[in-house]
Amino acid sequence: MDQFKDFPATLTSPATNAIEIAPNDLTPLDLVTRALYVGQTGDISVEMQSGQIVGFQNVQGGSILAIRTLKVRATGTTATGIIAMW
Repeated sequence: MDQFKDFPATLTSPATNAIEIAPNDLTPLDLVTRALYVGQTGDISVEMQSGQIVGFQNVQGGSILAIRTLKVRATGTTATGIIAMW
């Protein structure tokens, strides 16, 4: 039983969907993320929802970045096990 099914989903709500992604410079994600989970430590380069390209350095494995991204770029990304959540 889901006690929260009638509550509206907001940006502070927990993610309800997730998929492992492969960084790609050209292809945007199917949906804008609510957050990214990083499985293994490394750098992450993303295109934010605004179109801005930004790099996050030395993101520790097991971290969750609460960022709205259109794309996780292969160029500049060394972290692995990245999961998009929305």
